[in-house]
Amino acid sequence: MLQTPSGGAGSGTAADSGLMSIGAVLSVLRDEFPEVTISKIRFLESEGLVEPRRTPSGYRKFSAGDVERLGHVLRMQRDHYLPLKVIREHLDALERGEQVRLPAVGRQRDSGDGEPGGDLYGEPEGPTVARVGRAELLAAAEIGEQELAEWESYGLIGPLPDGVYDAEAVTVAALVVELGRFGIEPRHLRAMKAAAERDAGLVDQVVAPLRRHRNPQTRAHAEARAKELAGLTVKLHAALVQTALGVRLP
Repeated sequence: MLQTPSGGAGSGTAADSGLMSIGAVLSVLRDEFPEVTISKIRFLESEGLVEPRRTPSGYRKFSAGDVERLGHVLRMQRDHYLPLKVIREHLDALERGEQVRLPAVGRQRDSGDGEPGGDLYGEPEGPTVARVGRAELLAAAEIGEQELAEWESYGLIGPLPDGVYDAEAVTVAALVVELGRFGIEPRHLRAMKAAAERDAGLVDQVVAPLRRHRNPQTRAHAEARAKELAGLTVKLHAALVQTALGVRLP
């Protein structure tokens, strides 16, 4: 069961010996969430998702329950594309002992006949279709229509032919928001978008012959190869950026 920290600032006594600094919390969370940052943890605190204690000098001190709660928040954002308000209400209900299910947003199992089905919590037996409507994307990213329209004008996000968005649009939106907190505006990201399209074009050149093959197994192999190549290009891009900046991420 999730815990919440008791009130009062840390006093440095033996009772506080199990509390963690925000840096220590970051190290723990990055085992599962490598992209989490200190600014992200502070933002979740500002949104009321976690309430760490404060020392007399103002330093944050997190309990094991705080870290557990942060993990739940990040997991629900990553896996279920939920806005923070919904996540906060869900966790509060769990702490009251209520049996509640997460609302389904976007990720659904394709039953094979064009109708979504399956259990939100179960492992998919086949391909999954992750789609969100415009309103769901706005809620998940916690942005307004004007911001989304601007991002679309720069090509950072775009709807599918039927007007909905794939789940990656939620990820892109969340990253654009996070970068914005550092003063990086959407217009600055057009170069990244162009580079991503060039990488995608290179991968497509490699797998295109397999995708056109008459054998269904060969075509399926093309998709697996595309995913593998995409992962390698992302790792290479990250390594090149780190090298250019002279930094090393955990």
